[in-house]
Amino acid sequence: MKTTTITTLGALKEIGYQSKSIKDELRDNLLKKMMNKENVFHGVHGYGDTVIPELERAILSRHNINLLGLRGQAKTRLARLMLNLLDEYVPVVKGSEINDDPLHPISRYAIELIKKDKDGTAIEWLHRNDRFSEKLATPDVTVADIIGDVDPIKAANLKLSYADDRVIHYGMIPRANRCIFVINELPDLQARIQVALFNILQEGDIQIRGFKLRLPLDIQFVFTANPEDYTNRGSIVTPLKDRIGSQILTHYPLDIETARTITHQEANILKKQKDNIAVPDLAKDLLEQIVFEARESEYVDAKSGISARLSISAYENLVSTAERRSLLNNEDKTVVRLSDFMGVIPAITGKIELVYEGEQEGASQVAQNLIGEAIKHLFVEFFPKIEKLQKQSEESPYDDLISWVFNQKEGFELLDELRDKEYKAKLDAIVPLDDLIGQYQPNLVATESYFVKEFILWALVEFKQLSKYRFTEGIQFKDPYGSFINDL
Repeated sequence: MKTTTITTLGALKEIGYQSKSIKDELRDNLLKKMMNKENVFHGVHGYGDTVIPELERAILSRHNINLLGLRGQAKTRLARLMLNLLDEYVPVVKGSEINDDPLHPISRYAIELIKKDKDGTAIEWLHRNDRFSEKLATPDVTVADIIGDVDPIKAANLKLSYADDRVIHYGMIPRANRCIFVINELPDLQARIQVALFNILQEGDIQIRGFKLRLPLDIQFVFTANPEDYTNRGSIVTPLKDRIGSQILTHYPLDIETARTITHQEANILKKQKDNIAVPDLAKDLLEQIVFEARESEYVDAKSGISARLSISAYENLVSTAERRSLLNNEDKTVVRLSDFMGVIPAITGKIELVYEGEQEGASQVAQNLIGEAIKHLFVEFFPKIEKLQKQSEESPYDDLISWVFNQKEGFELLDELRDKEYKAKLDAIVPLDDLIGQYQPNLVATESYFVKEFILWALVEFKQLSKYRFTEGIQFKDPYGSFINDL
């Protein structure tokens, strides 16, 4: 017999159903999943040795939780994944506004209904997916919104005095009884609203317009907060912080591999795009390295954080840039080029906060600088390091390539919208590039070789061995001193 087929309180008692608090429910189910080696927080990467163990300890301790971290660190996702630790269904008194437990009712409605109908009281079953409530803390939130207030319309319709507690309209928190309730960006909540949460967290009572209500609400609170908000927009009042059992610090991915996994999981890339647009591994690493560079850049406000959404949006833009080029050229398939990274600049500029020096430099220029720094960082992992101050008598692996570019009087141009055949022919004409790849990356996959060829040219620019000029239709590479010598 399925439990959910039971429709009365008497039948529920007959099967020996035992109620438990939501915190006990989370704890018991976590213990079961841990013993079975099940992954509760599926889809969250990079937290296996840091955040998740702390979160599990907080759940085992039956604590309310504050997830403290910068934007784009999966705080809300962690809270939503806690739903996996709830029982699939729980019984509630049918018609109850606050999900009354049939065995332990707390509202006047449920208590009187059970007193009247006894074992015949109708019950219904609440699925775990309906046991999650979320509220973004905004300046316009009121106590009435989250806790409740007197409803004059209800009083008029029922012909009740304002002294009767049946005129109360319950807010979001009472309606989330026996649920997980998340308040995002807690410091943005006005201090007087935070004060209203004190008794709910500690004693379980609520206070509405002078009514003496003793409602032992059964709620798992999860708060999220950004450290930047502590100074910019508000703070968590100390007595409220004292009532939150565990504060857990989140963080950004610690390595490129984890960052890549997150980006590919979250990026909204259509199947048609995946089939027609090839993205070299180096391009994927370069995209993530841009984000790492942004977090270290002197032009970017590190306190604001660099959200993981930057790399996700940038990856979507990168694929779309290559897709647009292939459509313009009537080509079915193409491979991402390094010049396509110019298409990710809007994703970068929209997701970084600049310090004063960055504002002076300009958002677009800062984004291009970040791309350049990422290229420099990755280049030395694949090819010999280029010394800044090299003696003229010393030979460099890049001498032949630099000489080849020097001998191009008008420079070497790569247009953004070249057809694949023309693009490959242009790069194939630079024989020293093939020599460098053959010597230092002999096992390179053919489909990625052209991206690497362009990568080498861009890297030589970043190391001041070549100069690069951006014009409307593409890029021109030249000897850095060529124009000066010609002017003489």
